[in-house]
Amino acid sequence: MFSARSLVRRLRAWTRHQLRPPLPPRPPSTAKAPIIDPSELVEEERIPWYNPTDFYPVRIGEVFRSRYQVVGKLGYGGYSTVWLCRDLVEHCHVAVKVFSQFHEMPAKREMAAFKHLSGIQSDHPGQRCIRTCLDHFELPADHLGLQRPFQCLVLKPTLESVWDLRMQGVAHQFKFPQMLVKAVLRYVLLGLAYLHQEANMVHADIQEKNILFSIGDPASLEAFEEAVWTSPSPQKEAGDRTIYISRPVKLKTNGGLVLGDFGEARFGQTTYTDLIQPEPYRAPEVMLGMPWDEKVDIWSVGTMIWDMFQDKHMFRVPSGLDYEGKMRHRMAHIVSLLGPPPVDFLKRSETEEPWKYFDAQGNWTGAVDLPKDSLELSEQRLQGENKAHFLRFVRRMVAWRPEDRSPAHELLEDPWLQAQDDK
Repeated sequence: MFSARSLVRRLRAWTRHQLRPPLPPRPPSTAKAPIIDPSELVEEERIPWYNPTDFYPVRIGEVFRSRYQVVGKLGYGGYSTVWLCRDLVEHCHVAVKVFSQFHEMPAKREMAAFKHLSGIQSDHPGQRCIRTCLDHFELPADHLGLQRPFQCLVLKPTLESVWDLRMQGVAHQFKFPQMLVKAVLRYVLLGLAYLHQEANMVHADIQEKNILFSIGDPASLEAFEEAVWTSPSPQKEAGDRTIYISRPVKLKTNGGLVLGDFGEARFGQTTYTDLIQPEPYRAPEVMLGMPWDEKVDIWSVGTMIWDMFQDKHMFRVPSGLDYEGKMRHRMAHIVSLLGPPPVDFLKRSETEEPWKYFDAQGNWTGAVDLPKDSLELSEQRLQGENKAHFLRFVRRMVAWRPEDRSPAHELLEDPWLQAQDDK
């Protein structure tokens, strides 16, 4: 319970906040931005399906909804661009994700997921490991000759992703030390425990790019704004739009890690059947056309460890193959590392997919040879008892049957993850 004095202080602070007038928009910077050759493809232009009319032509300095002034570009993806904005009403910085019109489903799923999450009353500690959505709105597009508006999410800003950090090459030649791998896993598993237990939600897109450092000090965002103001990012004029080069928010102090990007999230059902997950982390039940549930996230975590710790995919395929070729090689490598699948597992599929690779007894019949490999051979950094404990932990996540994979809250108690004698 709050004391009377505490409540009075809070009420006064809230009143002062409510009486603050909105900030005026910041005038344009007079600094000159480096200009990129118009013939060079940059940023979202490099996406194979890129079409200019699918992306809203955001300009630095413009104000969305008479409230969010664009400060600079944080990044882009296959279906969106992300911008740091100053919230003129709340006197703070936010991230605005502007979805493209190429594929509506990720935007609809992400907005539905955040709406669902916002309605959950929970004190689960994993809730703080989920990125926060603050608002959503639409940008009219009739002036661009388009009928549908652009969907936008207002999110709590984050720093770089775990993938960005690893690609900087400062962590043991693109490999994370054991201590950092454990730290990442604790946040991810705690977030998944909340999603699976409290929200009945499957993230369905667990990968390093969607694990983000939260901001521990707002000064990082102020520094970003001043850097864009005094030294604008390179930009390219492309017809009626400007393509800006993204720049990261420099890490000063981080507030931990959060799971982001809920464009593939599912909730409200017990099982699902559609195609999900990045190919390197795709669970076998998804590959083989079976119903799937939240245990696909556990598989993704287990296979993602190999990227962070070994700097290679757990299940590797030769380059230059079509989808079917990659499927054959990936399935063959899964068999090499895990052994043949249980027959009862194969029979769960109502498609012919399992029988492209296995006979009725579960023996491999695929068109490629099984690699001579095992988890013990593939893991090359640990030794002795530590290696045995690590592989036991991985096998709790990377198993053919979903029900044989441990839930996130149990994995948090694993002896290898709990051990503190890291190097």
